[in-house]
Amino acid sequence: MKLPIIAITMGDPAGIGPEIILKSFADAGLYEKCRPLVVGDAGTIALMEEKLQKNISINPISAVKDAKFQNGTMDVFDLKNVNLDELEYGKVSIMAGNAAFEAVKKAIELALAEEVDATVTAPINKESINMAGHHYSGHTEIYAEFTGTDKFAMLLVEKNLRVIHATTHVALREACDLIKKNRVKDVIKLLHNACIQFGIEKPKIGVAGLNPHAGDGGLFGTEDDEEILPAVKESVAEGYYVEGPIPPDTMFAKAVQGYYDGCVAMYHDQGHIPFKMIGFKWNNETNTMESVKGVNITLGLPIIRTSVDHGTAFEIAGKGIASEDALNLAVEYAIPMALNRKK
Repeated sequence: MKLPIIAITMGDPAGIGPEIILKSFADAGLYEKCRPLVVGDAGTIALMEEKLQKNISINPISAVKDAKFQNGTMDVFDLKNVNLDELEYGKVSIMAGNAAFEAVKKAIELALAEEVDATVTAPINKESINMAGHHYSGHTEIYAEFTGTDKFAMLLVEKNLRVIHATTHVALREACDLIKKNRVKDVIKLLHNACIQFGIEKPKIGVAGLNPHAGDGGLFGTEDDEEILPAVKESVAEGYYVEGPIPPDTMFAKAVQGYYDGCVAMYHDQGHIPFKMIGFKWNNETNTMESVKGVNITLGLPIIRTSVDHGTAFEIAGKGIASEDALNLAVEYAIPMALNRKK
């Protein structure tokens, strides 16, 4: 079987995306596992290569068939959409937002046309893409719209912890209103199927409560008893191995030790905080994030999308100190998912 073609979007050109991509491509082992292809602006990548001196040759192409897929060469599906004279690292701009959006859209198109086997996304800046007239709250929503997907969810993965979200980029008040039985059932099923794809034969899933102490019998809210518990009971009746609602402060402590194969979080920060506690390492001496690990996978799509789960890091963009760890992990997850889909 041929190695899968993995399309990696450039991300915001004013952020750390071009830097972490170049650092990842500098590892010769990348080409032993897949056929990587960058989607973005070749000039932006070439400019960063000059800064980092990675001795990588940039090969701008306009069709996947023209890619060389050779170690020491980076094939870039060149969208020619960045004016380097106007590019400022660490700055929000319409140009950067539009370039980031167009790279994502092109990668989706290539995957839907089956010209690439999976997509991996570098970080975008939400303010920039919205300034450019593309009104989305994040990658997940862009992918959902351009693939025509209604039922989808964000899955975060780092070590033993796998967290899916019932809601993501909405206000907390709105998230509470969106916690409904059918939505919780949908994400339980998405998480179960993803764990199967990762090679876990009978996934054990924990479902977090929404309110403190999972409502404590209605003392602190009724959503746990009226929406989450019925979703869990019906999922168990359908053959899924599920427990909940569980107070999240207990559930995540057990999950990081491997007690659960996957967890359902009810809202954005409930899932992201424990995930980043184990994946992100802050260095007080350098006042920088020493290591940023963890993968963001969008479930429910007709194509594969994995991503870093960190932002554009404008404060260190262009300085050559960004970590490529999360990008490497995102590619590592995309490869088996692509191979399993081919079987």
